[in-house]
Amino acid sequence: MEKRRIVLLGATGYTGQRVLRELLARGEKPTLAGRSRTRMLTLADRYEAELPVAEVDVTSAADLARLVEPGDVVVSTVGPFMRLGMATVTAAARAGAHYFDSTGEGTFARRVLFELDAVAAVRGATLVPAFGYDYVPGNLAGALALTRAGERARHVETGYFITRSGHGAELLYRSTLRDAFTLTTGGTRQTLVGAAAEDGFAYRRPRPWAAARMVDERAGKRVRTFHYSGVKRAAMTVPGTEHLGLPEVFPQLESVEVGLGWLGRWTRPVQIAATIQVPLLRSAKVRAALARWSERLPGSQREPDPDGRSLVIAVARDGHGRPLATTALNGPDPYEMTGSLLAWGAARAAQPDAVLKPGAHGPVAAFGLETLRLGAAEAGVHEVDGASARRR
Repeated sequence: MEKRRIVLLGATGYTGQRVLRELLARGEKPTLAGRSRTRMLTLADRYEAELPVAEVDVTSAADLARLVEPGDVVVSTVGPFMRLGMATVTAAARAGAHYFDSTGEGTFARRVLFELDAVAAVRGATLVPAFGYDYVPGNLAGALALTRAGERARHVETGYFITRSGHGAELLYRSTLRDAFTLTTGGTRQTLVGAAAEDGFAYRRPRPWAAARMVDERAGKRVRTFHYSGVKRAAMTVPGTEHLGLPEVFPQLESVEVGLGWLGRWTRPVQIAATIQVPLLRSAKVRAALARWSERLPGSQREPDPDGRSLVIAVARDGHGRPLATTALNGPDPYEMTGSLLAWGAARAAQPDAVLKPGAHGPVAAFGLETLRLGAAEAGVHEVDGASARRR
């Protein structure tokens, strides 16, 4: 059997170029798909690669239906995904193609898993949204912590943090508000601002015998504190695919929480300010103005500092909230990690003997825990020991 075709949408963008570079390093020859044939050919020439290109409008169901074929592996880095992404993933599900994307929008991932699971399962497609820094390492860390905790585990919390290399012990570094600006792209900050105006969700099962459910709640409703390597780190709750994917693999779970801890000591003040602004965000005019303002944030064309790194912490707890196991993963900056993870996932899915679970899933259910752990390691994401960092 031949390898499956990989179709990359958004290759000319910041994240897309990283995915393309990683795919080429793996010996893959993806088909580049996007609006500008000239820009895609220029990009291929830059990497001295002869690659097929296809002009498509990513919002056109007709264009995408002509592009995506059964058995393809589709990778999309074109966002914002709630506005631009549904046509692509829907085309993949209907065609029976595997699908991965770089979204950090939990609401988009929720829509994919809820609306397209049945279609994908019937067609033999596997859809895995948010297959990058958002939210593969949290799913992986959470699954490892829950596996070690065993059947007593009822709750899991994951926290996403950024660190820097070359500033002493990396695991002891606590990010600042400045880091949240200098280690991210303008597009990321635009997504975060937009997410503040969107409805979020959380996973809850209020009693062991009750039916589990997704609970609507705004992003930043709570602040959780993660104690690791002798350092306390605060994180605001956000919607992630951990809410959707981990209960599928660990059905005994009663709650799943995901936290974003990029703001350091500013986490709680920002969370309080966001809470105060909630009534305003219910206005369509305010939300539209916020979206326009987010596109004009300073530094929108500036690339992130090169010394950024990632730290993701997961804590599994028993029914009384007592910690049973903690797992931490360390890796490259969020953009490099996303490019490497997407390239690994696509290359793995393109293999003729690849076995993925049909339907729309989180990354652990789609690949299996051990396969995902090995794939993450290929992308530079490794488990770390906080105790050893304190002894240095």
